[in-house]
Amino acid sequence: MATTPERKERLTVAPVVGPDDPRRFTDSGIEIEQLYTQDDLPGDLRLGEPGEFPYTRGVHPEMYRKQTWTMRQYAGYASAKESNERYRYLLSKGSTGLSMAFDLPTQLGLDSDNPRCEGEVGRTGVAIDTLDDMRTAFDGIPLDQVSTSMTINAPAAVLLCLYELVGEEQGVPSDKLRGTTQNDVLKEYIARGNYIYPPQPTMRLTTDLFAYCKDNIPRWNTVSISGYHFREKGCSAVQEVAFTLCSGIAYVQAALDAGLAVDDFAPRLAFFFNGHNDVFQEVAKFRAARRMWATIMRERFGAKDPRSLKLRFHTQTGGVTLTAQQPENNIVRVALQGFAAVCGGTQSLHTNGFDEALALPSERAAKIALRTQQIIAHESGATGTVDPFAGSFFVEALTDEIESRALELIHKVDELGGSVNAIQFITGEIDESAWGYQERYRTGQDVVVGVNQYVEDDVEVPDLLRVDPASEQAQLDRLKAFKADRDQALVERRLEELREVARGTGNLLEPIKAALRDRCSMGEVCGAMQDVFGKYAPTF
Repeated sequence: MATTPERKERLTVAPVVGPDDPRRFTDSGIEIEQLYTQDDLPGDLRLGEPGEFPYTRGVHPEMYRKQTWTMRQYAGYASAKESNERYRYLLSKGSTGLSMAFDLPTQLGLDSDNPRCEGEVGRTGVAIDTLDDMRTAFDGIPLDQVSTSMTINAPAAVLLCLYELVGEEQGVPSDKLRGTTQNDVLKEYIARGNYIYPPQPTMRLTTDLFAYCKDNIPRWNTVSISGYHFREKGCSAVQEVAFTLCSGIAYVQAALDAGLAVDDFAPRLAFFFNGHNDVFQEVAKFRAARRMWATIMRERFGAKDPRSLKLRFHTQTGGVTLTAQQPENNIVRVALQGFAAVCGGTQSLHTNGFDEALALPSERAAKIALRTQQIIAHESGATGTVDPFAGSFFVEALTDEIESRALELIHKVDELGGSVNAIQFITGEIDESAWGYQERYRTGQDVVVGVNQYVEDDVEVPDLLRVDPASEQAQLDRLKAFKADRDQALVERRLEELREVARGTGNLLEPIKAALRDRCSMGEVCGAMQDVFGKYAPTF
């Protein structure tokens, strides 16, 4: 790690000082004082009232006194039928929203029969190749009564159109559909790698979805701007705030450049953050991000609608914090992370299963994770008052410090021309942070219970969810039958119509929806656009 004065001034990760150093740091390099007093409060304590600018204390005046957050459990595996059974199970246990996980082929816009997909079909989520698959996934689930979050990015427009078509089959008007498409491909270039097209056509697809939903699905959250994956890759809390808001700035600017008015689309923007173990830093992180976004939208983009200024966010507890060793310890970690998210004012929450360091969550683990949210809601006291940590010398000082350090990073990204042009810089910053995490664990500076302290020789392996290998062949058989039972000439015509719109400037979602309705597959639709847009290849 560099130690120049200039580097120290903008350091956003904790230094590696070893376990004997008496100082304490957050993962963002903020040194924690032994005692905080009134003197540590920011001189300009910008609290305001909940539901009012700058929304430090929350986006709603009553927060959870009026309505608890949406309780989601990220679910999906193997076939649409098996995923449907898990969705029904979670709803029966009190889940108030669905969170749809897709397998890697679907995330990459590939049909299950693509040779690249062998061994991956249905492994990390559900395989959705066709309208038939989406229909089966939501069989018996009334789409006008649930909110569905879809963790899908490069093919987000395609999956949304499939969902809308299923709603139409159920007789649900599109303006009654509620949910979110993640639709944040910038973080794929930086943190995950599940992209298809180069950045410019990808941004077009994103803003086309904004415009389409404004006119057709007005209650849909058109993007979930994701810091979660930056944190999973190893960034610090300050970096998570900064780089997430940088992505948000890029999407707003792209929509403005496409001719949309800021107050027409900004109220449906949503965010997605990670929840980690340091309760106080996490609460401060959420509060700082809310305040920063409100200021950015009002001062930088001239938004007038108060809804455009509100940073509404979903939180998922930290997958990277889960340990394969002593996995039941993860129940406690998840409870702390969920508590921090609630005290920080989240609108939606997913709590991880304790066994997710080993496999997709079992039914038992998913139920415990959901019960964890319900205990936080009804037994912890966190929902009794708005912004319960407000006024804490410690939390207010942390909120101000996180904001200051995150703004410094945003200014640097701005200097580089924004997130699309700063991918290499952002990746380098996250890599530096990830290295620091590893060194602090390796040296024992940071304690991970059951991993580098309090280690046990006996290996605990709970009963795990195992995906039946036969499910992949069954999906291939269903896809083969689907493709055999259609008008192939009509399929080719619809795909060519999509290519023609892709070559021009029209909104892509209408021809995407028409193609899917006439039994084009998801992979064929994505492939037709790739014929025009090309495929992204990293240059670093």
